[in-house]
Amino acid sequence: MSPKRKDRAAPPPVDDEWDVRFGTNEAAKGWEEFCRQATTNCRAAFELMGSNPRPPEDKRHTRLRHDLATRIMDGRELEQWEIEVTGGGRIFYLVDDEKHTVWVVVASLRHPKITE
Repeated sequence: MSPKRKDRAAPPPVDDEWDVRFGTNEAAKGWEEFCRQATTNCRAAFELMGSNPRPPEDKRHTRLRHDLATRIMDGRELEQWEIEVTGGGRIFYLVDDEKHTVWVVVASLRHPKITE
């Protein structure tokens, strides 16, 4: 069975790690494609989201700004971050402090036009 919205991206968190889950069905499908095409980078992104979803920003990992700075998830406004996984591939995720969960809302091998 393919993963879908609100499913865990696997594996389950341990200790102080954050739970990484899919916020959209499209992100779940995109994640599967990422895992096939960019395994090492995808794993590194997963580990970063699970261990420190708000790291110091750099050119590959930033908090989104302006209209993309937040996104509504389950009726709550959450911070939205971006990881450049490959040259064009991106993951957008939301940081949910209340649930200690990272919600992956975009996982695309192609650069999302919305950030240009």
